[in-house]
Parts: sequence; structure tokens; C-alpha cells
Amino acid sequence: MTVHRLDTHPLHLGLKATAVVEPELGGGAAWYDAYVARHEGDGLEGRLVAMWTFDAPWTMWEMHPHGHEVVLCTSGVMTLIQEAPDGSRRSFELRAGEYAINPPNVWHTADLEGVASTVFITPGVDTQHRPRER
Repeated sequence: MTVHRLDTHPLHLGLKATAVVEPELGGGAAWYDAYVARHEGDGLEGRLVAMWTFDAPWTMWEMHPHGHEVVLCTSGVMTLIQEAPDGSRRSFELRAGEYAINPPNVWHTADLEGVASTVFITPGVDTQHRPRER
């Protein structure tokens, strides 16, 4: 067995209960495109597990059309903001050990108080982004 860091080497959860260590994060959108290509055989059932640390509010909105995303705060405090397809918004303050779920087709972004680390379990196929207006 080898030990890995989730913030540098995400994990793919695939069909038949497989778990695959991913290459080191880097390269922005190209890394994610390569991830999708590596695991396209898992279709909509594959999940990316990754950890990110943030020190500023997100500059974008994100939406996953094909499944629920789990957002687990592991340190600090973050406010997860969700926008439903009808345009209504709600927010959740997450502290270490707390999680929320982003349903399919719900846009989401986050605000922070200081620094926060978060684990995401994401259905990544066809993820969409849009700029966040201030």
C-alpha cells in the first residue's frame, strides 16, 4: 500500500467499487479533461474525490448536471451558496466535519471566512462553469 495526499493526488471512485489514485493535480482545465478521458468507461457513475484549500471567495459558479456532489468542510468555515434552476438561492455555513449536498443542475459557489479546506465528491461528467458577478 502507498500513502497519498488528497490535495495533490485526487481519487477516482469507479464501477465495481474501484478506487484509482489520480496523477498529480496541475494544468487547470487540461487536467480535468484528461481525467474525464481516463475514466469515460465509468460513465455517469464515476466520482472524483479531491481536496482544495481556499483563502478567498470563489470567482465562479459551478454546476454538475448528472449527479449529486458532496461538499465536506475539513477545516475553517465556508458558506456554500446554491442557485436552483428557478433562480432561487440558499446558503449553508459549513464548519469542520459538516457537509452539504449540491443536487444535480444546481449552480453553486462559496464565500469564506479566512482559510477553509474542503473535500469534494463530484460527478464530473459535463460539469459547467460560469463567472461569478460581484
